[in-house]
Amino acid sequence: MIAYLDCFSGISGDMTLGALLDIGVSREWLSQELGRLPIENFSLETETVFRSGIAACGLHVSIRDEATSRAYSDVRYMLESSQLPDRVRQRSLAVFGTLAEAEAKIHGSRIEDVHFHEVGAMDSIVDIVGTAFCLEHLGVDHLAASPLPLGSGFVSSQHGRLPLPAPATVDILQGITVYGTDIQAELVTPTGAAIVAALAESIGRMPGMRIEKVGYGAGRRELADRPNLIRIVLGHRTSLAPEADAIEVLETTVDDMNPEWIGYLMEVLFEAGALDVYWTPVYMKKNRPGTVIQVLSPLALKDKILDRLLSETTSLGVRHYRVQRKCLKREPVMIQTPYGRIEAKRIVELDGTERIVPEFEVCRKIAREKGIPLRTVYETLLKSTGE
Repeated sequence: MIAYLDCFSGISGDMTLGALLDIGVSREWLSQELGRLPIENFSLETETVFRSGIAACGLHVSIRDEATSRAYSDVRYMLESSQLPDRVRQRSLAVFGTLAEAEAKIHGSRIEDVHFHEVGAMDSIVDIVGTAFCLEHLGVDHLAASPLPLGSGFVSSQHGRLPLPAPATVDILQGITVYGTDIQAELVTPTGAAIVAALAESIGRMPGMRIEKVGYGAGRRELADRPNLIRIVLGHRTSLAPEADAIEVLETTVDDMNPEWIGYLMEVLFEAGALDVYWTPVYMKKNRPGTVIQVLSPLALKDKILDRLLSETTSLGVRHYRVQRKCLKREPVMIQTPYGRIEAKRIVELDGTERIVPEFEVCRKIAREKGIPLRTVYETLLKSTGE
């Protein structure tokens, strides 16, 4: 099962959990499951809220707890020692770990000494662990999210007035696709950012799926230009036909060109926008050895690349023709690895399954910086992505 976080108005912990309850997870069941944690005197209260005429779940976590803040070490111990299902525990720890790392960096403290206030007291524990329980209950194996809109202005906190997006939120969202808005409000909270950063495997358009259920979670304030909602779309992956498009193939054959120039030729062709460049050794008339140079070009760049071929080679003419191709869907994603968050490609197979492929240039950079073999980097990354 796949779930897509459609964050057209941002994301927070209570909005996310509210949308999952709106999909159909029982509030009573969730309250009982949260009882596995050593927390008391809390309750989940829901109401139907309308935003731009759309009915959504408004969630309120009522806490009657004396503690005003908790150290990350306490929260981690609470989760690790509780009788939670493995994936619920892992997902919860991943979100809180992401929050703690950002808070430690922003405030210049050790991660173990981080105290959660507005982002990590009991209500956020309920939001985060509750979200993990709901994802497990719904059988969600893959979580994806849309790019995130960011508001502006200032917000009050335990540390004083902070700019929006909050410093912790901005730090968490490194590597995540975002865009600015004119809205003077906090659209993405640190908890919401951490849910996306820690649990979403891809950021972008909605993946191919057969939609089964849709849920809406409501934010607490009205926004001027959009409904303050998050939409979660739940479904099964579907078989995706390869994407079809047209490209131009340009080719020429040379037998009087200095072979030292060929490496440079490849560089300038890629700089001009070539999709691929390759050459094949051949024998030409009078048995002279030659080279067939072939270039795959986007239609819009055909003339530019053709000019490069004529100016950078000894050829007197270039053949070109249009072809159709079909490609598996692929998109750039950021993945968490032993080397930190890195860029990779997510490829969707015909049956809807996905695989993550690390980028060569990223692997080469890691190998250089760490002083380790390139092969070791690839093997480590493939293991971390489950390939």
